[in-house]
Formats: sequence, C-alpha cells, structure tokens
Amino acid sequence: MKLKFLLFALLGVIATTQAQNTGTVSGKITEKSNGMPISYATVSLKENGKVVSGVNTDDNGDYSFKNIALKSYTIEIQYIGFRKYIGSVLLSDTKKTATINIALEEEATQLKGVNVIAERSTIEQKIDRKVVNVGKDLTTAGASASDIMNNIPSVNVDQDGKLSLRGNDNVRVLIDGRPSNIDPAQLLKQIPSTSIKKIELITNPSAKYNPEGMSGIINIILHKNANTGFNGTYSGGITFGKTAKYNQSLDLNYKTGKVNFFGNVGQNFGKYKNDGLVKRYDQDITQKIDVLNDNDSYLYKIGMDYLINDHNTLSIYTNQNKSTGKGYVDTNIDYNNDDPNFLNVFQKSRYWGPETTGTYNLAYKHIFKKEGHTLDFEGNYSDTKEDQNASFDTQTTASDNSTNSVVYDDVIRADRKLGTFNVDYVNPLNEKTTLEAGAEARITRTDNDYATGNPLAATPSSNYTYDTDIYSAYVTFGQKYKKFSYQVGARFESYKVQTNLNHGESKFDDDYITLYPSAYFTYNLNEKNTIQFSYSRRVDRPSLEQTKPIREFSTPLLTSLGSPDLRPQFTNSVEVNYTKTLEKGSFTAGVFFRSINDQISRVLYPDNTDPSGNRQILTFTNFDHNTSYGFEASFNYKITKWWDISPSIDFSSINQQGVVYVFDPKENESSPENRTVTVAAFNGRMNSNFKANKRLSFLLFGFFRSGVNGVQNNSHDMYKMDIGSRYTLLDNKMNISVRFNDVFNTMKYAFDSVYPYPVTGQFKWESQTVYVGLTYNFGGGKIKNLQRKQRDDNTNKDGGGMF
Repeated sequence: MKLKFLLFALLGVIATTQAQNTGTVSGKITEKSNGMPISYATVSLKENGKVVSGVNTDDNGDYSFKNIALKSYTIEIQYIGFRKYIGSVLLSDTKKTATINIALEEEATQLKGVNVIAERSTIEQKIDRKVVNVGKDLTTAGASASDIMNNIPSVNVDQDGKLSLRGNDNVRVLIDGRPSNIDPAQLLKQIPSTSIKKIELITNPSAKYNPEGMSGIINIILHKNANTGFNGTYSGGITFGKTAKYNQSLDLNYKTGKVNFFGNVGQNFGKYKNDGLVKRYDQDITQKIDVLNDNDSYLYKIGMDYLINDHNTLSIYTNQNKSTGKGYVDTNIDYNNDDPNFLNVFQKSRYWGPETTGTYNLAYKHIFKKEGHTLDFEGNYSDTKEDQNASFDTQTTASDNSTNSVVYDDVIRADRKLGTFNVDYVNPLNEKTTLEAGAEARITRTDNDYATGNPLAATPSSNYTYDTDIYSAYVTFGQKYKKFSYQVGARFESYKVQTNLNHGESKFDDDYITLYPSAYFTYNLNEKNTIQFSYSRRVDRPSLEQTKPIREFSTPLLTSLGSPDLRPQFTNSVEVNYTKTLEKGSFTAGVFFRSINDQISRVLYPDNTDPSGNRQILTFTNFDHNTSYGFEASFNYKITKWWDISPSIDFSSINQQGVVYVFDPKENESSPENRTVTVAAFNGRMNSNFKANKRLSFLLFGFFRSGVNGVQNNSHDMYKMDIGSRYTLLDNKMNISVRFNDVFNTMKYAFDSVYPYPVTGQFKWESQTVYVGLTYNFGGGKIKNLQRKQRDDNTNKDGGGMF
C-alpha cells in the first residue's frame, strides 16, 4: 500500500495538464556587461501572482516552457548577484510562441569575486528559527566563530569555549546544517569569523530535525563561493594578548562547465594562558592553578559538485582536521590548617597528543519539474582518533618540611566512528500546501582505552565502549493562507545504546522507541506584525564524555569522571514569538516554557579512596523533574545614516534539583543532601555602529551577564566593553579590521559556595586582547552550488571541561 500511495503521489505531482490549445515560451539569459550566458538562472511564469511553471537555464543560458495554456503571464527571471527581471508575455490563438531574451544587469552592490557583506547585522524571525545575518560589525568581533558568539542574542560562551543557549548548555552546533565529530568548542575556534554568512538559532526545532538538544540548535552557515572560473578568499589575523595567536584561511573555487571544484584550508596556532584561585575557609586551604595551552590545528576541505543536468546534481567532499595540543597545568596548594601531613602540595601535570578527524560525504539531489519538488540522498562517514598522553608529578611537603614525591604517567586512546544515511523528500502539493518526509540511519561506534601508572588507582588499565544505533523517520505537513500558516509533524525514532566496561565487567543497555511531535502556528496581524506559537518534544542523550568512567581531567583535589548509568533527559517545550518590522529596523520578542524529565546534572561528592578527605569526584547524575521559563527581546534600528544600534536582552529561570554534600568538621565526613533551587539568569548586549564614511566605520559593544545562584555554587556578574574599527579598500575587495576586546579587563568567572565546605574562587583567561585582521577577495563570475539538507548531531557533547 505504501508503494502504491507513493507511486500515485508522484504521478499526480509530475503529470501536466494537456490542452488542445497550448503554446511555447523560450529564450536566452545573458549578462548585460559582457553578453556571456547565465547558467542555472531561475525563470518563472506566473498567473495572478501564482507560479504556473518554473525552469532553470542550461549551460548556454537557454530556457523553454512547453505545453503552456494560451493566456497572459508574468515572467520573472532571477539569479544571485543580478537585478530581478519582471515582464509580461501573452500567448493567444494567433501567437502560440514567444521568445524572450533578457540581459540581466548586476546589482549595484555586487562586485566580481566578492562575497558582499552588509555593514550591519540584522535579525529575522522565520517559521522555525531566528536568523542572524552576520554583517561586518560582527566579523570584526574577533578571529574565529567562537569570538563572535557572545555578540549573538541568547547565546553565551564560557571560559572553556562551551556554548549555551537561553542559559542551557544542552545545545547542538551544526556547520552548514551538518554535525561534526569535532568538539564544538574546538571547531568554533577554527572557523574564521569572516567566513560566516549567518547564524540560525533554532530554539524549538521541528520533527524534521533530530530531537537531540533541550535548548535547541545553533546552525552556522558559511559563505558559499558563487563565482565562475578561478576565485577565492584569503583571511588572516593576529590576536595580541599575553602572547600572540595566529589564524589564517584560504578558500578556493574553480568552476568549468558542469563541474565545480571547491576547497579551503584553515590554521590556528598560539599559546593561551589561564589562571585560577580557589580558597577554602573552614581549613584555610588556598589552591592556585596556572594553565598554558599550546595549540596548533589545521582544518581543510576539498570537494566537487557535478551538475548532471537541470534536475540532477551529485556532490562529494571530504573534511580533514588535525590538531596537536599541549596543556601545562601547575597546581599549588597551601595548607594553613595545622595539618601535620600537609604544608604544601605542588603538582605539575602535562597533557599532549594529536587528534584527527576525517569526514567523507556523498550527496545526490533530484529536482522535479515542479518548483520546490525535490528528493535528496546523503551519506556521511567520519572517523575521529585521539591520543592523549599525560604525566603527573606531585610533590607533598609536610609541616616538618619532609617531602614525598609521586610521579606517574597515563594515556587515553579513543576512536569514534559515525556513519549516517539520509533520504529527504519535499513535495509542494499545491501553492498553499507542502508535504515533507524523510528517514535517517545513524550508527556510532566508540572505543576507549585507558592505562595509568598511578599507584593509588584501583585498576591500572580499562577499556570502555559506547555504541548507539538510531533509526528514524519523519513527516511534516504545512499549509499557508493569506494571514495564517501552520506546520505539524512527527518523528518516530528507534534508539539503542550499549556500553561495556572492561569487556563485560560492567554493562549498560537501553532500547526504546519514541515519538517526537512538533507544531507551528503563525498569524500575520498585518504586513509588519507577526505572532508565532510552537511546540516540540526533545531529548538529551548522555554523551560519551558524560558516561565513560575515565578521568577527563585531574588535580590533587578534584577528578572529573563520567557515569555509565545515565538515562536520557526528555523535554516538552512551548514558545510564543512576536516580530515587528519597522521602517528603519525590526523588533523581535518571545517567551518560552519547558518541562524536563530525568534532568542530567552535575554532582560533586567526596572521593572515598582519599585518606585525607579533601579530594572530590565531579560527575553526572539524573534527577526526576524540573521546569524552566524565560523571555528574550532584540531590536535593530538605524537612527541616522551613520549610526545604528542593536540592543538585546534575555532572561531564563530554571528550577534545578541536585545532590550536594555537606561537610561535618566534628565527624570529619560529608553527607549527601538533596537541594532544589531556582536558577535565574539575565543577559544584556548592546551593539552600536558608527559609519564615518564609505570606507571607515567604528563599533562599540557592551555585554552583561548576571550572577547565578546554582545548586552547587553561586556565580558572580560578568561584564565587558569592546571597541573596534574597520576600513575597506581596493574597491571593497579588502577589509582591514581592528578590535580591542574587554577594554577595562573586567571579564572573569568568580564563584562562592558552602557545599561541601565554604569556598570562593576566580578564574581569568586572556579576555583583554587586540585583534587585527585582513580579508581579501579575488576572482569573478557566478555559479550555483548544491543546496544540502540540514543535519544535526545526536549526542550531548558537553563533557564538563575545566580550562
């Protein structure tokens, strides 16, 4: 029955109504400046504003409509970088053929070989996402994607480079709609800020997306090279802090005939310094931490699009990433509590080793004759290998000045393989109705080996495997009317996970089938005011980093481990958004509510193997239920021709549960205690751009994040101010930018806590920096690349992190 239904649907869609009296419209599309044909331009015939038929021009710029009813039509011709042409054509009994040859004129702002970037960033609300169109004001924020994220409404980046959306770090990060095995914090530092075209905040994803991520998806769209012949872009920059950091990238493109070759390579290297101070008051213990990371990473991509004909495109590419990191962590602990066994503990720990990721992608797209009717197949395979070597040298000095030394090494070998296969089908059943359906298979295999020379370790070595099999299918149905539109959908998913510690010593299996529904309803009050309601069910599955019982990092007083018994966290999310278009800008606002079951949270408890009682274990656990709500608002407004502002605020309140340990100094032991708190967070941003002339502009950026009282500790306020400037030359082909980040050096992470004992702490990183960047574009012409479906990841990559 399914096969018959699909067959009848396809026949019904592609069948054309035959009439005795029909005609033909044909012609040729060229460039006005040089007379060269424009391949793959979009040509549409419309009747009373409705699209009757649409085609793309061939390699010679020719197009043709056949079997067209004898009527009066409007013809529209569009191609990126050119002004749209709108004309009329009349077919009658006396004139059954029409030839329309058009020479398109380039947009005034379009330069050959240049990705045109707007001066200022704008925000628009679409049916299932908020889109930040990145302007030159944001690209000046810093060298990488990570640097500009704190400038995006509702997005925060912590001192470890980890992202959060609306106060929650359970967020998926996609690049051009595709996931990566590379940790998002590391990947974002490798993407040049000038390569970003727009950033999509999908806070309530529909059923067509994988349901992973409580707070949603951040999709970073990179610039596509739309030029024919040979062309490209070079970007380079230096960040001056305590030491200099360097980044550069080169994007190249060559298009000839039906084949388009593309590639890019990027490099980031430099030393990054961090320091921290933690003071325990009940026993007067002070811990100082100095961290130096020496990183060198490369990321390159090479691929090809083959345009078989107007309706079929084949694409293949590979991404290769290699990073070599060296981490130096010095921990100095002073004991001023009259403990005869401890006066001072000094530990030197070193972490080093390479990480490589290879990704291979093959995609095929078929475009049916009807506009918007498409079928996509895509296969993706990636393999990540990581070797982390570590050495620990701990010197303990007692009150009698006697010393004891413990020196040992350990090593982690990790291998993660991810394979996905997708099929996606889109069918506009009519002008008002669209049906989408698809299926996905996602298979992950991971293997982790750990060996240590630590004399206190319970076992000298261990092996941990974490395998998942996910099979899903989705369908969405939407209709659009004059003022009202809606989309409903559902995703059916089979999920199976198997973990194995030390070849059967400890196992954990989970296998279930779940339904994830979604719904969107949009009402246009008028042309300038829109209200939207949405609902979705989401899941946060524990990641490899959250489940593997192998140390992530270790200091004399703290070790971070995963928990193999973690369960998935399910969320029901409701949102209401409002968008108002102004003559000189726009305003968007929204409120949201979430109900969360089996929440995954951090837990800190004493290490029972430590005889001193000072060492603690940091890991994860599940809690029953909590809720959260919040609101956000952003505003774009051009005050004058030379001054525009973009303020934004967001607030979130989350009811959190957790287990904390309370230390009893009399009994010298800690006992667990359940604790429930309401975590409220507020963020405010202000972007202000000043244009001195056509070439020179300045920016001023301010940021504030309120303190948060959490389950385990209370974090303090964070704030900073940035200033910058940008200058363009060589007919806008070159941009030079300078930005002074954290002018007053106020950014830091400070906290206090009474669990398990009273402590205060502060961590500082190289927030005060000066970035100098250059971008140069070269080449000319235009092409059309394959537009791929968006994929999202299916694991929570947050491993906690420390530095």
